[in-house]
Amino acid sequence: MTGAGFIEWTVFWTVVAAALVADVVVSRFGGRTPAVRNAALWSGVWIGLGVLFGVWVAMRLGRDAGITYLTAYVLEKSLSVDNLFLFVLIFEQTGVPPALQHRALFWGIVSALIMRAVLIGLGVYLLERFHWVIYVFAGFLVFAAARMLWGKAEETKLVKASCALCTSWVGRFIPIRPVTEGPMFVVRQGGRLMATPLLVALVVIETTDIIFALDSIPAVFAVTRDPFLVYTSNVFALLGLRSLYFVLAGAIRDLRFLRTGLGIMLLFVAAKMLLADIVEIPPVASLAAVVVIFVVAIVASRLFPGTGVPSRE
Repeated sequence: MTGAGFIEWTVFWTVVAAALVADVVVSRFGGRTPAVRNAALWSGVWIGLGVLFGVWVAMRLGRDAGITYLTAYVLEKSLSVDNLFLFVLIFEQTGVPPALQHRALFWGIVSALIMRAVLIGLGVYLLERFHWVIYVFAGFLVFAAARMLWGKAEETKLVKASCALCTSWVGRFIPIRPVTEGPMFVVRQGGRLMATPLLVALVVIETTDIIFALDSIPAVFAVTRDPFLVYTSNVFALLGLRSLYFVLAGAIRDLRFLRTGLGIMLLFVAAKMLLADIVEIPPVASLAAVVVIFVVAIVASRLFPGTGVPSRE
């Protein structure tokens, strides 16, 4: 454990609160559909913020803690990019225009912060009391890696089935009006509340994030079991995901080897978790492995272009 206390958590939450306020201000005054250049600039700011927090962790809690945080952050950031594949499909299937997508993404990220805190707390509790749970988590990672490598078609079908407005399971709980009403998630029509496509998109985003959390949280436990490092790396990886989406939304289809790289990355962390009692992989080596796998996947995608995500039929 790093020994993170009141000061570390206070600084973390202060930075996160300021970042969320800044995100709201930027989306309100910077335009609903940010230009790629501006989105890239802000993505750089959020990534820089995550890295700077790692530097602060190293200064405050020690070099190993800083490197471990950065390893977890890079791993979580890499895995969060895969969310963008499904974001593209979700917005296509629900027909939410670019001018409203930022709203669904923002509230999806805010809810993810709460949900992941619960899952991480549960994971830490189980690992501290039942060592065999580590094998269950490793199994999750192997399954997730297989899904990354071979399960793209199934995920695409799942999203399309979830987002088809007239048949969406959301409609079992609230009637759906298949027309957007500005930034409204629900509208009142004929005396009853009805969901807009924006609410359907938000619900599906949150549902898919739960699925991704079952991959990413066990993955980060292979790097560290310290609650402070696990949660802060998760949160900083999620911050700025909205801006990153607008940067990569058009190019994400061309990253044909990204999911392959992420699958290999998950297999690596699964092996690291399973062999933790036999072979200790230094934090620097883990960081280097994660970065190299991610970079190779991106470079290979650029050198050998192809289609990463099928377009809507």
